[in-house]
Amino acid sequence: MTQDFPAPTRRLRLGFVGGGQGLIGDVHANGARLSNRWEVVAGALSSKPDVAVASGHAWMLAEDRIYTDFREMARAEGARADGIDAVAIVTPNHLHAEAALAFMDAGIDVITDKPLCTTMQDAEALVAKQRETGLVVGVTYAYASHHMMRQARAMVAAGQLGEIRQIHVEYFQDWAMDLTVAEGAPTPWRMDPATSGPSFTVADIGTHAEHLARFVSGLEIEALRADFHVTGKPKPMEDTAFMHLRFEGDVPGTLMVSQTFAGSQCGFRLRVCGTKATLEWNQEEPEFLHFRQIGAPAQVISRGHGAGMLPEAERFVRMPRGHPEALSDAWANLYLEFAIAIEARRDGNALPEGLLAYPDVIDGLKGMEFTAAAVASNASMSWVDLPKA
Repeated sequence: MTQDFPAPTRRLRLGFVGGGQGLIGDVHANGARLSNRWEVVAGALSSKPDVAVASGHAWMLAEDRIYTDFREMARAEGARADGIDAVAIVTPNHLHAEAALAFMDAGIDVITDKPLCTTMQDAEALVAKQRETGLVVGVTYAYASHHMMRQARAMVAAGQLGEIRQIHVEYFQDWAMDLTVAEGAPTPWRMDPATSGPSFTVADIGTHAEHLARFVSGLEIEALRADFHVTGKPKPMEDTAFMHLRFEGDVPGTLMVSQTFAGSQCGFRLRVCGTKATLEWNQEEPEFLHFRQIGAPAQVISRGHGAGMLPEAERFVRMPRGHPEALSDAWANLYLEFAIAIEARRDGNALPEGLLAYPDVIDGLKGMEFTAAAVASNASMSWVDLPKA
């Protein structure tokens, strides 16, 4: 029987690196606040000092906890008796590793945006540092914290689909259709390998798709064959990718991602097929999970209490059916789990096995390995094996 989450002893103190002038910073901060486990108290909210100060005032941070350099923030907060318990890193990809290591050196737990970083060398350094320190390093694959993804994962683990035989995942957006590098203009950071890494769309939304497929199915990806394309305005890196996947046990799958798919805002869909039944979920209708058994009427399981909801999902429910919850609640669920893990580590308390399922530094490493394999496969036009765990 799944146990309830432990009650908090206090709200944890959260700091931010980056995020002061963008949507994603607000998404992180609002999710943390909605979880009721955090208060945002410090930040180096921009690499531009004037923006960092203005953003700190807008976030109503205390004057002495508005920083213009994350290295100074790590040193100062690590030395304070009331210093931050964790830092959320919400910067362009190339700064993730340096910022994470600075705060880990100060004894501060880390929550970082995905992808984990831009190079395998940095990814391996972060894994080594986490193992050395025992600090929590969480990675924000927030879609896996939707109630119905926890429901799907629990149903697969309980054998309700039988043996898994196929896995298909797709994520389509259209926001980058007209994104390009204009002559004489600065290159947008997401299309500059120096700041984004070797991939645009696969590293951005492809890692979400890769993580969710693994998370729900419980199967690791062993090999892939990838084709990269530019289907919007000219770009130095891919805006679209199609892949064949091979999961453990020779289970076949597909992964398709595009940020130039006209008319699609957040078309993230997962289908997992077994010998008994198939599950299907669409992120734009996140409260519903379609369950289709062989020889039985199709079912739609809706988010709420009881009526088919398993404990692994039901314990996150805030509102009864008919009162919608959405992505903001998934972010709150993610920050709830981060808080429980970090408080338990700091207090030296053991948690029940299987209580938490937040994405960690190993999930971040696997996302990096997936991206590297996709880039290599596209270049060689061949199947590429992923590293074994």
